[in-house]
Amino acid sequence: MNALAAVPYAEFGIQSNFSFLRGASKPEELVVAAKFLGFSSIGLADRNTVAGVVRAWQQAKVEGLSCHPGCRLVFCDGTPDVLAYPRDRKGWGHLCRMLTQANMRDDSEKGAPLLYRDDLFEWGDLMSLAILPDLSAPAEDLGLISRLKDRFGKTLRLAVSPDYHGNDRYRIEQAAAMAEASGIPLMATNDVLYHTSERRRLQDVLTAIRLNLPVAEAGLELAANAERHLKPPMEMARLFRRHPQALAQTLRFAGELSFSLSDLQYNYPDEPTESGLGPQAELERLAREGAAIRYPSGVPADVTRRIREELALIERLNYARYFLTVYDIVKFARSQGILCQGRGSAANSVVCYCIGITEVGPERIDSLFERFISEERNEPPDIDVDFEHERREEVIQYIYSKYSAKRTALAAAVVSYRGRSAMREVAKAMGLSDDVRSALSSSIWGWSTSELGEKETRAGGLDQTDPSTRQVIECANEIMGFPRHLSQHVGGFVITRDRLDEIVPIIKTAMDERKMVEWDKDDLDAVKILKVDVLALGMLTCLQRAFTLLEG
Repeated sequence: MNALAAVPYAEFGIQSNFSFLRGASKPEELVVAAKFLGFSSIGLADRNTVAGVVRAWQQAKVEGLSCHPGCRLVFCDGTPDVLAYPRDRKGWGHLCRMLTQANMRDDSEKGAPLLYRDDLFEWGDLMSLAILPDLSAPAEDLGLISRLKDRFGKTLRLAVSPDYHGNDRYRIEQAAAMAEASGIPLMATNDVLYHTSERRRLQDVLTAIRLNLPVAEAGLELAANAERHLKPPMEMARLFRRHPQALAQTLRFAGELSFSLSDLQYNYPDEPTESGLGPQAELERLAREGAAIRYPSGVPADVTRRIREELALIERLNYARYFLTVYDIVKFARSQGILCQGRGSAANSVVCYCIGITEVGPERIDSLFERFISEERNEPPDIDVDFEHERREEVIQYIYSKYSAKRTALAAAVVSYRGRSAMREVAKAMGLSDDVRSALSSSIWGWSTSELGEKETRAGGLDQTDPSTRQVIECANEIMGFPRHLSQHVGGFVITRDRLDEIVPIIKTAMDERKMVEWDKDDLDAVKILKVDVLALGMLTCLQRAFTLLEG
């Protein structure tokens, strides 16, 4: 047994760098550190989002650690923060609906959901909850805790963390008294923002970037110490030595959580078929009829064999409905005279060619179907279809009208720090002048993610041996790859049979008429949720205009 883990303990108050510009560690780093320290399990609870839980879950599978997806609910009406963890699949749906409701309010801004106390009372069923009361004004929270207990019963805890301001003994005793007075259990947490104490410096820089202030002027907005890191269970036992039940409560909390992201059984929409056949039979019919059109002199034996093999694999992986959806979208576009063309790895599929999604037979380009779908890789297919860029909006509106806003939204794109943006924002947070910041960032080419160093400091006229310069470079390298915000994917639509907002929260985009989910392409692939890429290509518009001129 890990010597650091002589006391069983689970940490649930963890925020990652998906609590944008607050957490200073990646979800993967937190999971690896938790495994090394010997935690029995952990939970990731980012601030009003579940954008990072897929990455933590994937890393936890590698490490063999139990990792629970959750959320830190931060309210806009003075309600104390609440750690919310779904107990089962339906509880996950409730959490996603709650966050979607907060995101979609008319007066909320993109990335700034407005969550109210009533939202928790409406959607908090089937979750385990831990309230983080304001211990500077405990009397104000006792009434709320009593109401929460009446509403949620045994699923509610009172969580407390040490803050290392010299009053922790009093602070923990105060929380214990509140818990006893309210009749709910006390639960320990360390309110984690990073996996190791060395990240405190980066967390200060992130705070300064968020506040748009130099670190030197951020004052009391910065943490007073470097203690918001994962601590070994033995150290947590020492900190809560007068209340060992607070550590035991973390294990009981974990024991209530049976939900895993692997429980998200994606339900692809049932596409009505022209023939009345089931999805697989309909796809087989379309492929046979399309093959006869594509090969009017007779379908070659090797093409017939490939069609049979592809259809068998599609049936085993249950992807027929996905192919029918793409076929339906392409069919709509062509019925409206909109030029479109499938591309990418879909061109490796003879079925895509036969049903009209792509226009070049894979036998002509000597490609492998396994690049498109592989049973061994167990990855979902990815069909990209380009449409005339001036008329793609018609296709998008067709998708919205057919599937409704409750069942479709765009995938997210995680906009991350690259070399130039990392250097520029860290340099600003460290108080460097405008001309030095400009010289540093302009020395970095394009979208580079290479490690920064001597070349950049030389370009900025800085002394690399100077401690301040080293801090700028080191923090810029650390922040590279951190998420800055979520943006909409260029055209990747997620479509479901049931409510999409019970699978993943939906948020606003910069365009009022469009919405997106909180997960990007890689996250969607990890939980085996398919997306349809509806992309724009200017050259197709040029071709359409050329055809019009020729006809005229």
